[in-house]
Amino acid sequence: MTRARWAALGMAVLLALYLVLITFYAVRLVTDPLPIVRGIGWALIVLPLLGAWALVVELRFGIRAERLARLLEQEGGIPGVSAGERDAPDAEGDSREAAFARYSEEVREQPDSWQSWFRLGLAYDASRDRARARWAVRTAIKLERQARQARQARQSPADPPPHESPSS
Repeated sequence: MTRARWAALGMAVLLALYLVLITFYAVRLVTDPLPIVRGIGWALIVLPLLGAWALVVELRFGIRAERLARLLEQEGGIPGVSAGERDAPDAEGDSREAAFARYSEEVREQPDSWQSWFRLGLAYDASRDRARARWAVRTAIKLERQARQARQARQSPADPPPHESPSS
């Protein structure tokens, strides 16, 4: 497991622990006779639910993005941007801008290609534009899912003919 995975797993476990503990505390507050304390208890019940939802959404995004990265790597379509190039202040800035221009043009030419969108997301990430990187990767995830469903629909056998009963 990579360091990023361990960090994400650690944060997820800590958040889950926090959500469990705050939920137990919230249940105790809800049973208090004072209305203001009960109100705080109900708020503390809603907030962990929102936190749990956010945790699930982020973990699903990470798993799906990682899956697409593996698929793209198997296809040989991952651009060669090393960690050192990402961390270089401006030495690689021009090459990052050129890569971004190339991948944004690729998306304009092939707007239904999840591979193009994923590479654009990597280019945004290399430019430290995390919001747009996530947007592009989310688009890639959506397009890949649509392509996979279309492939499955084509591969599934046609509806079998209705069963004919023998004539008497």
